[in-house]
Amino acid sequence: MQLARDREGGGWYKRPKIWSRDTQTTDCSQREGEREETVTGNIQYKRARGLTIIDKEMESEKKMPVELTDSDLSELIKAVTKDSHVRAENTEMMLAYQRGNITLAQYKLLLCSLHEIYQALEDALDNNSNHPSVAPIYFPIELARLGSLERDLEHFYGQDWREKIVVPAATKRYAHRLRQIGKDNPEYLVAHAYTRYLGDLSGGVVLGRITQKSLGLKSGEGLLFFSFPGVSSPNLFKQLYRSRMNSIELNKEEKRGVLEEAVRAFELNIQVFDDLQKMLSEAEKPNQNDVLETTGCTRHMTSHSKMADGEKLMAKSLQIQTSLINSSPFFRMLLGICVALATVGMGIYAL
Repeated sequence: MQLARDREGGGWYKRPKIWSRDTQTTDCSQREGEREETVTGNIQYKRARGLTIIDKEMESEKKMPVELTDSDLSELIKAVTKDSHVRAENTEMMLAYQRGNITLAQYKLLLCSLHEIYQALEDALDNNSNHPSVAPIYFPIELARLGSLERDLEHFYGQDWREKIVVPAATKRYAHRLRQIGKDNPEYLVAHAYTRYLGDLSGGVVLGRITQKSLGLKSGEGLLFFSFPGVSSPNLFKQLYRSRMNSIELNKEEKRGVLEEAVRAFELNIQVFDDLQKMLSEAEKPNQNDVLETTGCTRHMTSHSKMADGEKLMAKSLQIQTSLINSSPFFRMLLGICVALATVGMGIYAL
């Protein structure tokens, strides 16, 4: 595909029979075909140049049953990840955000995982910044999140935060995948960068406000992740980013791989959210050993208390008996007779 020179924020790019500006993206459905949904839950797009079928659920290891068209890459990614996007929004952690019920424990664990993910992603992007598929969407000044995450973690955990953070297994799998494709398939990084950066850029302001209100944080305290000081207009920047992404030249097999990787990216994020929630649930459960120790301690204290009560009762009884003997002459005489009889009896026994 022949492309014209891309000018920052307002350049032109050329597609067959279609011209559009970076900052004025035309809806793909208005210019190439009509959309219809099947009763099976799959989504179909009829277009003048072909038919695209998106399975409702797709295993990332399998080949995606998609007939690729001349549609923009950003539109294709949006279509194939629609179902996964809905599922990600309905995870327990994201629903807590939507309700404004985020807790400090949830947020801190989320920051830990985001740091691990963005460290792997941004290292891979830096190492492949000159790759023809990565260079057009490489915006480290505008989008890089790693530095902001590190300052947020230091705010919550202190200067030794690196020794304190923990991440679930799903986060490690996500980071491993990013490092792997950074070495073997750098073009797949487009899918992960698009999924993460544009998602964070779109919801950053809203999620930042929810987090600040829910946790009672002061402005800027532990909230730098949601701030993009290098982006003055998120909407215009997203249009520029999509335009740059759509300008990437991919053959049919590479494009198919990028679309499959976009679905995988959402699945990895869903797994991270689920694992984080499991970690929180486990942390909230009382430790069994603590319960046993507490129970044993309670039982010991109860037994000890009973013994103490018995001793007090015996002492009180002896005190009553002594008092009774001292206060009555009859009892003193009776006691003397008993002692005398016992002495005589012992003498007879000795003989």
